[in-house]
Amino acid sequence: MHLPPTDPEPRVLHVTQPVDGGVARVVTDLVRAQLAAGLRVTVACPDSPLSARLTALGADVRPWAAGRSPGPSLRREVRRLAGIVADVRPDLVHAHSAKAGLAGRLAVRGRIPTVFQPHAWSFEAVGGTTAALARGWERWGARWAGRVVCVSEAERRLGEAAGVRGRWSVVPNGIDVERFRPAAAGTVRAGLLPDVGPRVPLVVCVGRLCRQKGQDVLLTAWESVLRRVPEARLVLVGDGPDQGRLRALAPPSVRFAGDVDDVVPWYQAADLVVLPSRWEGMALAPLEAMACGRPVVVTDVGGARESLPPGLAPHCLVPAVAPAALAAAVAGLLPDAPLRASLGDRGRRHVLTTHDVRRTAQAVADVYRALLDGRAVSTEHRESVHS
Repeated sequence: MHLPPTDPEPRVLHVTQPVDGGVARVVTDLVRAQLAAGLRVTVACPDSPLSARLTALGADVRPWAAGRSPGPSLRREVRRLAGIVADVRPDLVHAHSAKAGLAGRLAVRGRIPTVFQPHAWSFEAVGGTTAALARGWERWGARWAGRVVCVSEAERRLGEAAGVRGRWSVVPNGIDVERFRPAAAGTVRAGLLPDVGPRVPLVVCVGRLCRQKGQDVLLTAWESVLRRVPEARLVLVGDGPDQGRLRALAPPSVRFAGDVDDVVPWYQAADLVVLPSRWEGMALAPLEAMACGRPVVVTDVGGARESLPPGLAPHCLVPAVAPAALAAAVAGLLPDAPLRASLGDRGRRHVLTTHDVRRTAQAVADVYRALLDGRAVSTEHRESVHS
C-alpha cells in the first residue's frame, strides 16, 4: 500500500456504524493494512467488540455513540462526530455504510477529502416514501464525497440509476486468503457438530439474522430440500433481530449456532454454503466460503454475479426471494460430491486471483492517493492565484 510521501504519514479517520457483520470485517481489514503501511489511523464507532479489536490492532479508536438507523438523535450524532473530526484533524475521512455516510458527510461537508462507501445502498432496505427520501439524500449528499467507492459494478449502476452523480471507484471486496483456507470437512465437523456424521449433507448459512440476508426464504425452501435429501442438515451462523421469528419457522433439522468468534470452521465443515440475500453490495460470506474451497449458492443480487467465477452461475446463482429455485439448486448439489468439489476448487482459485484483501487494500490506497494528490494540486492552485 503506497500513498503520497508526506511527513508525517497521512491521518485517516474511518467512521462506521454498523459495528458487526461484513462492514465491520471490511473496516478491520482496511485498518490492519493501513496501520501496517504506516498510516495514522483513527476510527470513530460505537463502543463494541469492533472497537476493542481495532484498539488491539493499534488504531486510535474514538467512541461515537450512534444508532444503526437515522432518527431524532441524528443531529446529536453529527455534532459528536464533528467534535471528533476537529480533535483528530484527519487528512482524509472514510465513511462506511448508510448511517456513517449520512453523519460523516454532514459533519465534514466537503471541507476534508471524503470517501463514502455505501456497502449496499440505503434505499434498497426500505420502500415507498422512505426509499424516496433515501434516494434524495444520496443524490444531495454526493456533493460532499470526493469519491464514492462501490464494491461492485452492480452497486455503482444502481446508484447511477437512482440519480446519484458521484465520482465513482469500484473496489471489489477482498478477504484474507491465508485465514480462509480449505480443511478436511469431516475433521472440523467432528469438533463443531459431534452428532452429525461426516456423510450427513450439511448446508451452512453465515450472516446476520435479518431481512436483508433472507434466512426466512431459505427456511421456506428447506422443506422442499428435505423432501429430496431427507438426511440434510442446516446450520444458521449469526445473530440478529429476526432470530426469534426464524427459530419459530425452523424444523428440527435446522440448528442455530449464534454469533461466533470464528466463522472459518463453519465454512470448512460445510458441504454447501448458501446466502439467500434480498440485497447486497458484494457479500463477504460467499467469498469466504469459496476461499475455504466450498461451493456456494447465492441469490442474484448486488455483486453476487460478479463475485462468482465465470461459468458457475448455472449451478450457483438463483433469483432472489424464489424458494423453489433455491431449493432446486441446493437439493441438486448436495448429492453430487464430484460437482461440489469442482465448484469449490474453481471458487478458491477465483478468490485467490481476484478477491485477495491485499488487492482491495491497495485499490483503496489508490483512491486515497488520488484524493490527497488532488487536494495538494488544488492548494497549490489557490496559492498561485492569491500570491
